Amino acid sequence: MTAMANNCDFSPMKKIIKEDIGLMMAELGRLADTIDEKHECLLGDFEQIKKSFMRIESSAATFYLNCYLSPFIERYTDLSLTIQTLSDRRHGALIAVERSDSLIPHLQPGIPVGAPITHALLESIFYPGSPLHDGAVLIRSNQIVSARHILPLTDNQNNDRITGTRHRAAVGLTERCDAIVLVVSEETGKASFASNGQLYPVITP
Repeated sequence: MTAMANNCDFSPMKKIIKEDIGLMMAELGRLADTIDEKHECLLGDFEQIKKSFMRIESSAATFYLNCYLSPFIERYTDLSLTIQTLSDRRHGALIAVERSDSLIPHLQPGIPVGAPITHALLESIFYPGSPLHDGAVLIRSNQIVSARHILPLTDNQNNDRITGTRHRAAVGLTERCDAIVLVVSEETGKASFASNGQLYPVITP
């Protein structure tokens, strides 16, 4: 995680994550104390621990996503609302957010939009059948710059979270620059974001 994230302060979310980590550590301690009991099967407990860990990871990913976006986009909450709605409706989406590095050298030309970020406009762009819904939207500062961009695909075959072309494109772009790319899977509705060539699950608030 970057130094920028270390300076980020979303205190309520950070507090919840810390509390959840403490609860999981306490549960792991309980399991360690009972593992020598002959008639105690812990497989169900391990399954619950795994679910708890995935929930904490998703909360932490959401926390860091807010940290990464807030210095570059004032209306990052509109992105959160958009991702929530698209996830609920299972409308696939790919949103590339430019930060310090220019994204132009890494994108195939798209269709100019030139409009302020609003969740209504983003939802209409990614509505199935919309002429702009294929490809990625480019966001710079507080503007939707353009749509229908083709992103470079990753060659990474060792990440089981990369389940489709949108995920490969999101990871591929972030392997080449410091962009943040948000993804919604059309098949599952799950939301993720890519950073530094890694993909993280997101809790859509």
